[in-house]
Formats: sequence, structure tokens, C-alpha cells
Amino acid sequence: MSCHFVRSVFFVTQFVFVFLNTSIPIATWRLQRTNLFFQGMYRDCRESKCDLGSRFFYVVYVSINAYSDTSSRASSSPRKEMIAGNVHRNTPATSFDDFQESVSDAWDLGDDEFCIISDVKISKKMAQSTAASVINRHRTQSADQVIQNHQISSITKNANRSFPGHPHPFLESAQSRKMNEDLQSGKMEKFNIVLNSANSTMKELEECSWHGIPPPVRAITWRLLSGYIPINLDKRTSTLKRKREEYWNLVEQYYETRHEETHQDTFRQIHIDIPRMSPLIALFQQSIVQEMFERILYIWAMRHPASGYVQGINDLVTPFFVVFLQEVIPSDSDLDTHDVSKLSEEDRNSIEADSFWCLSKLLDGIQDNYTFAQPGIQNRVRQLKELIERVDVELHQHLVRHEVDYLQFSFRWMNNLLMRELPLLCTVRLWDTCLAQSHGFADFHLYTCAAFLLKWRNPLLRQTDFQGLMMMLQNLPTQSWSDEEIGEIVAEAYQLHYMFSNAPNHLQSSASKP
Repeated sequence: MSCHFVRSVFFVTQFVFVFLNTSIPIATWRLQRTNLFFQGMYRDCRESKCDLGSRFFYVVYVSINAYSDTSSRASSSPRKEMIAGNVHRNTPATSFDDFQESVSDAWDLGDDEFCIISDVKISKKMAQSTAASVINRHRTQSADQVIQNHQISSITKNANRSFPGHPHPFLESAQSRKMNEDLQSGKMEKFNIVLNSANSTMKELEECSWHGIPPPVRAITWRLLSGYIPINLDKRTSTLKRKREEYWNLVEQYYETRHEETHQDTFRQIHIDIPRMSPLIALFQQSIVQEMFERILYIWAMRHPASGYVQGINDLVTPFFVVFLQEVIPSDSDLDTHDVSKLSEEDRNSIEADSFWCLSKLLDGIQDNYTFAQPGIQNRVRQLKELIERVDVELHQHLVRHEVDYLQFSFRWMNNLLMRELPLLCTVRLWDTCLAQSHGFADFHLYTCAAFLLKWRNPLLRQTDFQGLMMMLQNLPTQSWSDEEIGEIVAEAYQLHYMFSNAPNHLQSSASKP
């Protein structure tokens, strides 16, 4: 019996017992490291490359993945503190705060720790019955789906591969592109008037942007909507030049400190996260692009010590980077494979500086999502639950009946602003609307998440167990979405916002009322 199999059975059983609220003395933070072990097997099973007996790991991984997106901050780990004799954690985390702290050292664990199981009592009967039930569930899979080619020649040759939380970003048909061009051409005249008029107001720009921004003017419009540069036409050029110079002064001041003992954990976490954030996009696998992201995120972390760098923030750079990159490359260029190293140094520096400042402006409005215990996310998840309970009782009760906690799926929605659920081009279109909200990006995002969940109401109601619901919620079929679907989501979000944003008492469930 191989070590991998022993480890697998152990952690599958561990996962089951933790979710059954048993009293096994296993620290919840080990679930995060377990997630890493299952990723390789999950991808093989997803691609039907593994044997039938291993496919039960697919469901287990999807369930564990609900916790894997918890933001871990770069700090001292429980493991190191245990070694020092300061901390002894041998029970599951009992609160969100405990869980947040306990998963922060997931990357510090060694494989040898997985074999230390002498202090754990596991029911062999329960392990066997759980494994058998999951295997039987997937035994009906077609044999044709089991045989796949194991070799992956390159990222670009696997353009249609899909993993939970990573829909393909640049999937856009020629017909869809032509329709978008026809629609955008009618908006250009209005945008040109607003952007080039000395008397334009931010309200006029927000009204133009709500239904989407034409790509030729998206970059300048995002800078204005973000508050990075002023709406005053005479001050734009000078402000833009000054802010870009200021960013590179910050790089010169802070970036060399990344190897100091005080900050090396922060930089290490950033360095680990960047290659993983968009594994299907060749653009973000270029070393020069990853270096740009490292500088952006490290400088932001140094300037915001209250939160520091938190996993999830790295994803939020990508829409800005793509929009500002599109501004300087030919319109017919393939964005997915464009070689950024061939751009002029001036263009690369401008893209990096603009991405940094727009990211900073965005995070200024949602920084409580990334401070200690992440109170902003907790509050938004609670509000989402109350909102769905109010507008769709049947869906809410269906989730509750099958013990699906809103935190298990919507944490990632709030932490990554739906970026892991949508193709990147759809995220860019969604942000056109969200950045145009005068009452703030974060406030409208709550209603966007509610509309997004309601979009899948009927398919979710057809799921009859916890595994089915979590598998769907973790891998929603948005790969072929276009601006049309995003338009439907923001329209529904606007209606919900109009009804409930100024009437918070309506979000209180009837059970909580006297």
C-alpha cells in the first residue's frame, strides 16, 4: 500500500469527520494543506485521466475547495509557534477568526507530517462506507470519459480546459466580437464628447459607462472612474505624469526591502501566489509580467500595513493590467499571447504604475475585506444570506436543508470580486458598471453576487445533496458567457439595489422580527 494511498484515505476520513462535527483532535488548518495534495488528483479526474477507483477524490476536493480560498496573511505560522512552545492547537477551529489564523501556514508543512497519525482515532467502518458511497456515485461515468491523453503540450493548446474558479478568460467568438464592435461604435461619439469636454462632470461619465465602455476609451475612463486622475481636462496630463513618477519613487524606496527578514514572508507569499492566479492565461505566465505584479503587490502591502498582502488581492490587479495593456497594443493583437517584453520600457512602466494606483483606489473602498478577521467579507456574506432569504425563500431553504453554508461558496465571490467565477473579459465588462457606481464598488457588488446566485436558481434546486450543490457552486458554467449575460446580471443587481439598499430593515429575516 503506497504512502500516497495511506495519506489519501486518512485525509478523506479526516475531512468527513470534521464536517460531521465529531470530536477528532485534528487541527482545521490541516484541511488547507490537504487541499494542495488533492489538486493534482482532482485535475486528472476532472480530465478523466485516472482510474475509476480514484475518481471519488473529485467530490472530496470540490468540498475542500470551499475552504481553500480563505485568505491567508503572511505571518508567523501555528506550526512554528507550536515548535517554540507558545501555541498548542489540537482541536478544530471554533470561529472564523481561529480558522483564518490556523490556515496561514499551509505552505510551511512538510509531507512527512502527513504520516504522523498515531494520535488520531479513525473509524475504519466509516472510512470504508464513505469511500464506497462516493465511488458508487461516479461508477456510472462513461468509460469514454476515463480515457484521455495525459500529455499537455502547452497552455495555449489547452484553451478550453476549465478548473473550478478558473473559467477561460479570452474565449470570444468572431461573431460575438463583431456584434460587440457594432454595439460599441454607437457609444463612441457620446464618450468622446464627455471625455474631451472641459465642462464634463463625473455623473455624466458614470451614466455613459453603466452599460459598458468601448475598448478604445476604456483605459482613460477607468482612470477617471477610479479617481486616479481628475475629471478636469486641463489637469489630467500633469496628474498622470506626476503619479507615475511617484510610483517609481515608491519602488525605489521599498522594493529592495523585500529580502529583509521583516518583509521576506510577505514577498514569499506574493511570489508563490502570482504564478497560480491565472494558470490558463499565457500572458500572465510571462516572467516579465509576473515581475510587474510582484512589484505592484509588494509596494501596496508596504503602504498598507494594517492589512498587508492577503491572498485574493493578486487577482484584482489583472483587470486593470489587461485594460491598460490593450491601450498600447494593436487592436487586432492576440491579448492572450502578446509578448509584453517587446513593448517599450515607457509603455511597460506606464501600465505598471496605472495598475498600481487604480488597484489602490479600488482597495481603499474594500480594505476591511482584508484586515484582521476580514470583517468586511463576513458582513457581506451575512447580508447576502439575508437578501436571498428575503427574495427567494425556496432557494435559501434548499441550501440550508442540505447544510450548504453561504460562507463556503460566497467567500470567494467577495474576496475575489467574482473574478474566479467569470471569464476575464466578462469581469472587465462587469467592472465597467461597478466602477461607475457613485455609491461605491463594494456596495453594488453585494447585489451583483445576489443576482449571480439567483441566475443559477433552477439548476441549484435540481441538485439533491451537498456534494452536488458544492460541485456546481464551485464550478459554475460561465465559460461561454459574453457581455449579454453580464448585462442581465447587472440589470438584476440594479433592481435589487434599488429595492433594498436604502431599506436595510427589509433585509432582516422574518424570524428575527418581534
